[in-house]
Amino acid sequence: MNKHFFILILFLCAIATNSFAQQNSDEQYKKPLSEVLKQVEKRFNISIRYPDSLVTGKTLTYADWRYRTDVDETLSNMLTPLDLVAAKTDPGKYKIKAYEYYRTSVVDGKEKLDYLSAQYHDQQSWELRKDSLRSCMYKALQLSPLPPKPASQPIITNKRKMDGYTIENIGFEVLPGVYICGSLYKPAVIKGKIPVVLSPDGHFGGHRYRPDCQRRCAMLAKMGCMAIDYDLFAWNESLLQFNEADHRRPLAMAVQALGSIRILDYMLSLKDADTNRVAISGASGGGSQTMLITALDDRIKLSAPVVMLSCYMYGGCPCETGMPIHLCGGGTNNPEIAAMAAPRPQLIVSDGGDWTDHVPQIEFPYLKKMYSYYGAANNVENVHLAGEGHDYGPSKRQALYHFIARHFNLDSTHLLDAAGNFNEHGITVEKTDAMLVFGKDGKDLPATAIHGYDQLEAIFNNLKKNQ
Repeated sequence: MNKHFFILILFLCAIATNSFAQQNSDEQYKKPLSEVLKQVEKRFNISIRYPDSLVTGKTLTYADWRYRTDVDETLSNMLTPLDLVAAKTDPGKYKIKAYEYYRTSVVDGKEKLDYLSAQYHDQQSWELRKDSLRSCMYKALQLSPLPPKPASQPIITNKRKMDGYTIENIGFEVLPGVYICGSLYKPAVIKGKIPVVLSPDGHFGGHRYRPDCQRRCAMLAKMGCMAIDYDLFAWNESLLQFNEADHRRPLAMAVQALGSIRILDYMLSLKDADTNRVAISGASGGGSQTMLITALDDRIKLSAPVVMLSCYMYGGCPCETGMPIHLCGGGTNNPEIAAMAAPRPQLIVSDGGDWTDHVPQIEFPYLKKMYSYYGAANNVENVHLAGEGHDYGPSKRQALYHFIARHFNLDSTHLLDAAGNFNEHGITVEKTDAMLVFGKDGKDLPATAIHGYDQLEAIFNNLKKNQ
């Protein structure tokens, strides 16, 4: 036998032996994750909840070597290799969840924001950063350049006259065969040019049909604005074309952004629209859209993201983070995106019951600094409702009304009650059927409408070819 060949055989045998030994060692120290978590509970005197589907069948090697004196560090060592995280729900209580790329700790979020804040020191350096971010964000959304506008006109149905305002159902073709539906509220009597307010929907039950959404847009119309609220992709009437699961796919983010831009195009084409008084406000996922569209489009003159601004929570749905806008500029976050509104007036509404809980201490001071670069620190405000939770409830709506009335110079004194609050009594809350653009069961959906995510992908693939 050739000497070199013999040495090679010995070498391969040694590798196999070491590999077998390592495998045996790994097997020797392998434990079911459920057993490991019970031991962690006992050692640190804590309670850990989790869905069985996240833990069943999972094992962890060298679990006993992953313990540290700190329970949070221990759980991180145990769970990170399995793409799991432990969220503290109460003192001594934890919940195991799948790894969330869109959420970090408050400490990590603040550290990232401090790092970003140190990258610019004046208006000029910030403007360079902002221009770079905006250009990248359009590309990340696959909207650079913007696709051609369909030649169709909006579909408008069922105009209703209410007490001091009117409502119309309206559907927009934002891409060939792709529709977004909404409700357009206007003052009953329009005198001169009036403000425009966009209200993108968020992830709330009842969608744009829910009472608080109807009350908000109707109140804005009574104040003298034309207000339009509109659906998320693959929600409400969009489900005539797509499935619920399609809402959690990346192109949802692109369609929603394009939808806001197309709707803004239409609203500003109306003869009654004042192009110098244009606002946008949504809550939760609608708050994400509010920050994004304001950053992308200078036609927005005032913004009010509600219960969404956070340095450590980017948005829990692919329609907010499914396309890589947050990787632009070497990495950005929602406070920096919100800062792109400066010096335009911006109202941040936050509360103590969700990820906006640290806004007064972390995100708002950062925004004040950014606005100060323009000598406009007073143009950004924060209404923090420490005892409230994640919604667009009455006190949050009141904050919006006052902010818009002040900045758009609206005389709304006749709408105030004795306490100085806007009086929402007398606003009609409609049934869902009255608000449908395409009728019951979608009987009036245009024949040209596409169906399914595959057809939507084909549209975007064709756009790429033509860019």
